[in-house]
Amino acid sequence: MALARRHLSIVPTTTEEARPSRWFCGHCGAVTDEAPAPVARVCGECDLGLLMEASADLVPRPREPYLIVDASLAVQALSAEAARFLAISEQEAIERPVTDLLIPADAEAASAHHFAQTIMHVAAGDDELRRLVVRPADVFGVRMPLRVGVCGPPRGALLVIE
Repeated sequence: MALARRHLSIVPTTTEEARPSRWFCGHCGAVTDEAPAPVARVCGECDLGLLMEASADLVPRPREPYLIVDASLAVQALSAEAARFLAISEQEAIERPVTDLLIPADAEAASAHHFAQTIMHVAAGDDELRRLVVRPADVFGVRMPLRVGVCGPPRGALLVIE
């Protein structure tokens, strides 16, 4: 008699509800509801980006600029819209500190610390969706809402400029 093999599955704890998630391309932002096979995570739309998972309310909508940042605050990916919006090429942005590109809209030193700390906590796995207000580092008088949440794998912070 052959024994049936059990498969492991991740289930939410009973104290919290599972949040719906979606997969999106880290390069072009194309969205899919189907989880890719582990060996097939390259975007089928652009053939350039890695498919990332994030909560459905965080995933960038078409034409929303976004960046993916790791726990050390280094930019790991950005959308073409973000590159145009921030006037920087993808090659120039990768591995740069996110604070070279975006800073808190408030000029107070405490807000800069809060901005960096929020990104580090999210990139480390804090899955609460956060909202901040930022501006491009080299532009004054501009205030842009920013959604910040966890994405992955590999785990990082998704920063969506609204």
